[in-house]
Amino acid sequence: MEFSQSDFDRLLLFEHTRKSAEAAYTKDPLDADNLAKWGASLIELSQFQTVPEAKNMLNDAMTKLEEALSVNPAKHDALWYLGNANTSFAFMLSDLDEAKGYFDKAAVFFQKAVNEDSTNELYLKSLEVAAKAPELHKEIHKHGFSQQQSGDGGSSASTNAKSSKKKKSSDLKYDIFGWIILAVGIVAWVGMAKSHIPPPPPR
Repeated sequence: MEFSQSDFDRLLLFEHTRKSAEAAYTKDPLDADNLAKWGASLIELSQFQTVPEAKNMLNDAMTKLEEALSVNPAKHDALWYLGNANTSFAFMLSDLDEAKGYFDKAAVFFQKAVNEDSTNELYLKSLEVAAKAPELHKEIHKHGFSQQQSGDGGSSASTNAKSSKKKKSSDLKYDIFGWIILAVGIVAWVGMAKSHIPPPPPR
């Protein structure tokens, strides 16, 4: 995967956020805001990983977000992030039945976030899109994303056709994940702005 400058900047930003949250956790493991930031940064960073690494990172994110909710069950941004983590994880699974369990959990978390803050348009939109997620999953995997993620090969005669199919599948995957990345990025940015974290020094 090639990184643009903006991708690289985002990677640095969220890696900085993750490290800061990890350091803050040692001082106060019951800071729900910090746990939510940590989880959100892991979700963002998962977008830059291979599928197996991304799954591990998303599992770590879910753990941090569940910790935040154990401290503050009404923390709507943590509920929303958990919905995003479950949605992202589901799209990485080729088995729709298995993925559906994650989509169902995501819808529950999005609904809880809406229940806590019913005026938040991002939460409302996420809940609306969650209903369409299983159909999107079916389309993505019908077009070969599962072959791409598992690394299935084929005969050399079909290599060019598969490369073209993988590129289209990859483009579709990034289109689907786009709303997730944008939404997580906006909420994480707002959260960081509220906490007055100084930006990393320019290099």
